Amino acid sequence: MTVRKNQADKNKLNQIVTDARRNQELREQSYRGQALKLYPWVCGRCTREFDHKNLTELTVHHKNHNHDDNPSDGSNWELLCIYCHDNEHSRYEETRFGSSAADKSTAPLSTHNPFADLKSLLGSKD
Repeated sequence: MTVRKNQADKNKLNQIVTDARRNQELREQSYRGQALKLYPWVCGRCTREFDHKNLTELTVHHKNHNHDDNPSDGSNWELLCIYCHDNEHSRYEETRFGSSAADKSTAPLSTHNPFADLKSLLGSKD
Protein backbone atom coordinates (compact mmCIF):
# COMPACT_ATOMS: atom_id res chain seq x y z
CA MET A 1 0.00 0.00 0.00
CA THR A 2 2.81 2.47 0.82
CA VAL A 3 4.48 1.67 -2.53
CA ARG A 4 1.33 2.78 -4.38
CA LYS A 5 1.05 5.89 -2.20
CA ASN A 6 4.69 6.82 -2.82
CA GLN A 7 4.19 6.32 -6.56
CA ALA A 8 1.03 8.43 -6.47
CA ASP A 9 2.90 11.17 -4.59
CA LYS A 10 5.71 11.08 -7.17
CA ASN A 11 3.20 11.26 -10.01
CA LYS A 12 1.49 14.21 -8.37
CA LEU A 13 4.83 15.97 -7.85
CA ASN A 14 5.84 15.30 -11.47
CA GLN A 15 2.52 16.75 -12.64
CA ILE A 16 3.05 19.88 -10.53
CA VAL A 17 6.55 20.37 -11.99
CA THR A 18 5.28 19.79 -15.53
CA ASP A 19 2.45 22.29 -15.02
CA ALA A 20 4.85 24.85 -13.54
CA ARG A 21 7.21 24.54 -16.51
CA ARG A 22 4.34 24.83 -19.00
CA ASN A 23 2.98 27.91 -17.20
CA GLN A 24 6.44 29.47 -17.21
CA GLU A 25 6.70 28.93 -20.96
CA LEU A 26 3.28 30.53 -21.46
CA ARG A 27 4.29 33.53 -19.36
CA GLU A 28 7.51 33.92 -21.31
CA GLN A 29 5.52 33.99 -24.54
CA SER A 30 3.35 36.80 -23.18
CA TYR A 31 4.37 40.38 -23.84
CA ARG A 32 5.63 40.70 -20.26
CA GLY A 33 7.88 37.68 -20.68
CA GLN A 34 9.12 39.01 -24.00
CA ALA A 35 9.80 42.46 -22.54
CA LEU A 36 11.69 40.97 -19.60
CA LYS A 37 13.92 39.15 -22.09
CA LEU A 38 14.44 42.21 -24.29
CA TYR A 39 15.16 44.87 -21.69
CA PRO A 40 17.33 45.10 -18.59
CA TRP A 41 15.38 44.75 -15.35
CA VAL A 42 15.50 48.47 -14.56
CA CYS A 43 12.64 50.96 -14.24
CA GLY A 44 12.69 53.27 -17.25
CA ARG A 45 11.83 56.29 -15.08
CA CYS A 46 13.39 56.03 -11.63
CA THR A 47 16.16 53.58 -12.69
CA ARG A 48 15.46 51.23 -9.78
CA GLU A 49 17.06 47.84 -10.44
CA PHE A 50 15.22 44.55 -10.03
CA ASP A 51 16.16 40.92 -9.49
CA HIS A 52 14.25 37.66 -9.15
CA LYS A 53 13.15 38.54 -5.60
CA ASN A 54 11.29 41.73 -6.51
CA LEU A 55 10.60 41.22 -10.22
CA THR A 56 6.85 41.19 -9.60
CA GLU A 57 7.12 44.95 -8.92
CA LEU A 58 8.41 45.58 -12.45
CA THR A 59 5.62 46.07 -14.98
CA VAL A 60 5.34 46.49 -18.74
CA HIS A 61 3.95 49.86 -19.79
CA HIS A 62 2.47 50.32 -23.24
CA LYS A 63 3.85 53.62 -24.50
CA ASN A 64 0.79 54.36 -26.64
CA HIS A 65 -1.57 53.09 -23.91
CA ASN A 66 -2.98 50.44 -26.28
CA HIS A 67 -2.67 47.06 -24.57
CA ASP A 68 -3.49 45.27 -27.82
CA ASP A 69 -0.46 46.81 -29.58
CA ASN A 70 2.27 44.29 -28.76
CA PRO A 71 4.93 44.25 -31.50
CA SER A 72 7.46 41.48 -30.99
CA ASP A 73 10.34 43.98 -31.18
CA GLY A 74 9.05 45.65 -27.99
CA SER A 75 8.85 49.10 -29.55
CA ASN A 76 5.60 49.87 -27.68
CA TRP A 77 6.83 48.67 -24.30
CA GLU A 78 8.89 50.05 -21.48
CA LEU A 79 9.57 48.49 -18.11
CA LEU A 80 8.37 50.61 -15.20
CA CYS A 81 8.20 49.89 -11.48
CA ILE A 82 4.67 49.75 -10.09
CA TYR A 83 5.00 53.27 -8.65
CA CYS A 84 6.20 54.93 -11.86
CA HIS A 85 3.66 52.92 -13.86
CA ASP A 86 0.83 54.12 -11.65
CA ASN A 87 2.11 57.70 -11.93
CA GLU A 88 2.30 57.45 -15.72
CA HIS A 89 -1.29 56.25 -15.97
CA SER A 90 -2.48 58.95 -13.56
CA ARG A 91 -0.83 61.64 -15.68
CA TYR A 92 -2.33 60.13 -18.84
CA GLU A 93 -5.83 60.07 -17.34
CA GLU A 94 -5.51 63.68 -16.18
CA THR A 95 -4.61 64.93 -19.65
CA ARG A 96 -7.04 62.60 -21.39
CA PHE A 97 -10.07 63.74 -19.42
CA GLY A 98 -9.12 67.40 -19.24
CA SER A 99 -8.37 67.74 -15.55
CA SER A 100 -4.81 68.92 -16.02
CA ALA A 101 -3.04 71.31 -13.65
CA ALA A 102 -3.61 74.18 -16.10
CA ASP A 103 -7.37 73.73 -15.81
CA LYS A 104 -7.17 73.67 -12.04
CA SER A 105 -5.09 76.86 -11.85
CA THR A 106 -7.84 78.98 -13.45
CA ALA A 107 -10.36 78.15 -10.73
CA PRO A 108 -9.97 80.00 -7.42
CA LEU A 109 -8.70 77.84 -4.61
CA SER A 110 -10.70 79.75 -2.01
CA THR A 111 -13.66 82.08 -2.02
CA HIS A 112 -12.78 83.83 1.25
CA ASN A 113 -10.13 86.56 1.32
CA PRO A 114 -9.33 87.64 4.89
CA PHE A 115 -7.38 90.69 3.68
CA ALA A 116 -9.96 91.94 1.18
CA ASP A 117 -10.83 95.07 3.18
CA LEU A 118 -7.45 95.56 4.86
CA LYS A 119 -6.53 98.77 3.02
CA SER A 120 -9.71 100.53 4.02
CA LEU A 121 -9.31 99.35 7.62
CA LEU A 122 -5.74 100.65 7.79
CA GLY A 123 -6.61 103.88 6.01
CA SER A 124 -9.52 104.74 8.31
CA LYS A 125 -7.33 105.65 11.31
CA ASP A 126 -8.37 109.01 12.64
